[in-house]
Amino acid sequence: MQAESSRPEIRLKGIAAAPGVGRGPVFLLQKGMPVISCVKVQDPETEIRRFEEAIVATRHEITNLRNKVVDELGESEAAIFDAHLLVLEDVALIDEVMKEVRSTGFNIEFCFQEVAQRYIDIFENMEDDFLRERASDIRDVTSRVMNQLVGTSPQRLGTPLHKQVVVAKDLTPSETVTLPTDGVVAFVTEEGGRTGHSAIMARSLEIPAVVGVRGLLDVVNEDDVILVDGELGLVVINPTAQTIESYQAKELTLQNRRDRVMKEIGMPDRTLDGVSFSLQANIGGPEDMEDIGRYYAHGVGLYRTENLFLRLDAWPTEEEQYQEYAAVVKQSNGKVITFRTLDLGGDKRLGDLTDEANPFMGYRAIRLCLDRPDIFRTQLRAILRAALLGPVAIMFPMISSLEELRKAKEFLRGVATELASEGITPKEVIRLGAMIEIPAAVAVAEELAQEVDFFSVGTNDLVQYLLAVDRGNQRVATLYEPAHPGFIRTMDKIFTSAKKNKVTSAVCGELAGDSLWAPLLIGMGVNELSMTPSAIPDVRFILRHSSQSELKSLAENVLKMTETAQIKNLMNEFSQSKLKLR
Repeated sequence: MQAESSRPEIRLKGIAAAPGVGRGPVFLLQKGMPVISCVKVQDPETEIRRFEEAIVATRHEITNLRNKVVDELGESEAAIFDAHLLVLEDVALIDEVMKEVRSTGFNIEFCFQEVAQRYIDIFENMEDDFLRERASDIRDVTSRVMNQLVGTSPQRLGTPLHKQVVVAKDLTPSETVTLPTDGVVAFVTEEGGRTGHSAIMARSLEIPAVVGVRGLLDVVNEDDVILVDGELGLVVINPTAQTIESYQAKELTLQNRRDRVMKEIGMPDRTLDGVSFSLQANIGGPEDMEDIGRYYAHGVGLYRTENLFLRLDAWPTEEEQYQEYAAVVKQSNGKVITFRTLDLGGDKRLGDLTDEANPFMGYRAIRLCLDRPDIFRTQLRAILRAALLGPVAIMFPMISSLEELRKAKEFLRGVATELASEGITPKEVIRLGAMIEIPAAVAVAEELAQEVDFFSVGTNDLVQYLLAVDRGNQRVATLYEPAHPGFIRTMDKIFTSAKKNKVTSAVCGELAGDSLWAPLLIGMGVNELSMTPSAIPDVRFILRHSSQSELKSLAENVLKMTETAQIKNLMNEFSQSKLKLR
């Protein structure tokens, strides 16, 4: 046990990124790009050759790191570095750097840093959490290329003398994966989010982590002791003896609970009274399919097809799309893959998709597809061809009206007829769904339910639209509250409409994988929950140790409540009662 510090205890809140509790002396990771001067050069072409050599060397470095991760953690975790390799192959970025050198005559280090920072700024200002976290990938690769150019080496963590907590402004995926797990007990960062690659890595490495702790570096010192609660998102600097004592019991409880949860990972997905439920996975590419088997997911409830477009930074051909979709269906071993059609627009920009005054209420998702039949037709052909290899479902995002849904269905029928004339007909019936993420769709849920096989509720956007809260705006982010009674009653209307019309209810937003929310959703009548694969064990454990009558009672009680705090307290009490040791 660490000795009590003479300094006052400081508590900071952040984002819970990886569960567990870690405690130890601080290892302050000081980072930063080399200081680059802007100088005129005599021969821009020599600078460009240096740049090309640095890219080749960086590609070799990342490939070696990827191979190391494959050996130690597996292909799924190593796939994170495919995104880094793609940054090195980004023609737009590389061409822009070369153009900058030739037009300005400045040194390559300065031009590269300027262009890369512009890309980082674009991603950091995106609304979507997943895309915003990709800024870390670009920053990681930029740092590696820059070190090659200037001949320096990044700061290494080394092997700590004691069990230590790594503290940094942010951690890149490569830094996270090279953490010496025998010497690092936790990490905490000032920036970052739960969907960032470093957070994902932390969960794979089973290192407790808290990210996004504002003001962290202003108050922490290298000789401090720090406690990291990766479940509550709490960081305690210089904890008192009383705090340490209380956490010793919690550490033991958390470890025992985790062991118990993981023992049931392959058990049947049924409640105590034998009612089945379905836990599925949200994924973005073939590299994620390993997690389907690892966590015993029933299938893929959300395949983000736009990720391929964003990775390529181009409009992929039918064959490029088919190859990716086919690879996923082949690996599914008969489990259904639910493809969400292209959800570009908003902050996910590509090609001629430009800034708009209100991008989240603008030219995006199904609106884009119906307006660009060339893009929509290509994607649907690729999906339907992949359906020859196994069970597939299709869902349309951002549906706002019956007319819009019917247009999308009509377009799909046309593509199916076209493929049938070519002798291509899926062996199984393709289930069709509508994403419910716009309040207008909720208002006409009865009519929409008569047109589809399932609803999939996108809770992230639905909360944002319903409460008129931009969750990326820090001044109003606290108002982004799913436990608002209005939101819960809205979901109840969706599920009631689905049940009345014998339509399957699914939820694929963040709430589906939240151990507080999953019991409520099942109690409200949801049939399928689709989530980040690593969230499945906790959700499965809670539901397996609940009866259907308990879940329904929870939902009934919540629907009667009128205050957010009441609702959150009840859900928390229910969840904790199921997770506690017996």
